[in-house]
Amino acid sequence: MLRKLIGPRGAVCLVCLGWVLGLAGAVTGQESTETRWYKGNLHTHSLWSDGDDFPEMVADWYLRHDYQFLALTDHNVLGTEVRWMKVKEIERRGGPEAIGKYRSRFGDDWVLQQGTPGAEDHAIGLRPLVEYRTRLEEPEKFLLIPAEEISDAVGKLPIHLNATNLQEMIPPARGQTVREAIANNVRAVADQAQRSGRKILVHLNHPNFGWAVTPEDLAFVAAERYFEVFNGHPTVNQLGDETRPGLELFWDIANTLRIDRFKSPPLLGLGTDDSHNYHTGKGATSGRSWIVVRADKLDADTLIEAIGRGEFYASSGVVLRDVRFNPETKTLKLEIEPQEGVEFTTQFIGTPNDYDRTWPAATTEDGRQVTVKERYCPKIGTVFATETGLAPSYQLTGRELYVRALITSSRPHPNPTLKDQKEQAWTQPVGWEQWVKAK
Repeated sequence: MLRKLIGPRGAVCLVCLGWVLGLAGAVTGQESTETRWYKGNLHTHSLWSDGDDFPEMVADWYLRHDYQFLALTDHNVLGTEVRWMKVKEIERRGGPEAIGKYRSRFGDDWVLQQGTPGAEDHAIGLRPLVEYRTRLEEPEKFLLIPAEEISDAVGKLPIHLNATNLQEMIPPARGQTVREAIANNVRAVADQAQRSGRKILVHLNHPNFGWAVTPEDLAFVAAERYFEVFNGHPTVNQLGDETRPGLELFWDIANTLRIDRFKSPPLLGLGTDDSHNYHTGKGATSGRSWIVVRADKLDADTLIEAIGRGEFYASSGVVLRDVRFNPETKTLKLEIEPQEGVEFTTQFIGTPNDYDRTWPAATTEDGRQVTVKERYCPKIGTVFATETGLAPSYQLTGRELYVRALITSSRPHPNPTLKDQKEQAWTQPVGWEQWVKAK
């Protein structure tokens, strides 16, 4: 089965899976009259796995903070029936006030209990999504989407992918290598999408977590179109280290390989919270990064179809009123939401066609290929232009393999993960089609 997913140049074939997931549309670059934007987070945890609050409480936070959609993505579980959890375990994770806050928000009658209060057997039921969504959802205001973090591993390397809009839980598909594990899990999601008739989005989480995934790995598995360019968890090695690239350069390396060597569409970048902690303000908290999707309506299938067309951007605070790429003039134009006293700097980033194609190879003692960032051509991830102001634009010259925009605000992030972090936004790569079509 895996051989059927391998493209002519060795990359796992997008075409074999993209249509099943509803992701075969063109990326950003289509002119559109649609101007409705929906803000959401696709990576969130609760007591159902390793989070420290009830799923309803987590969802209520996002509702109260003006998100329009949320996927609760607990590890290897979908939460389709009541699960009983000992009160002592809930208090160990969330603190002694966690249950009291839950009662205060949803009422005593809502709280499921069994056993004797104060005794070892005292437990509270974690309700399934089908029950608590009725207390929170509202058409065109807030949507909860069933999802799972498929948590796999190759040896000690964590391979985690989020599948959004699932019908049933998907167990880890396993694989002998990182690339095979990613491809097998993407295929498992595609199989469910085909059986169920649902649009299902699958994206790779935090590739630098545990230094598990290299840009080469993700470039090779062309069927995986999405990854987290920003993840708000403080332990995911967002900035890389002295030898390995941060996720900005990671994105550029992978997309240079995809477009130029494998002739496949680029990775699209998501921002997520990966939140686990909701009581102390410390750890992996909410409100650090998200995506904003331009779609016709607040519906899971519609949102995923729009994401598949590249009609979204990632953000950690910067708001874009509009993102447009005109394929005829080859011009990427942005309109930034102004904020009093705040300045914005936009960098247009990509890789020129004349970069050095001598590709480095570095291996560990066990023979696994790794990434050593200093050995890559410095033209990968070139800043082609920098503009200030609210209406930056860039016209491609024809020498760029792709261009994406990074917008950085002068305002510090109110809930930072990184030192001296500013609010930012990331648009999707454009202008790559001519190189993918090239023979």
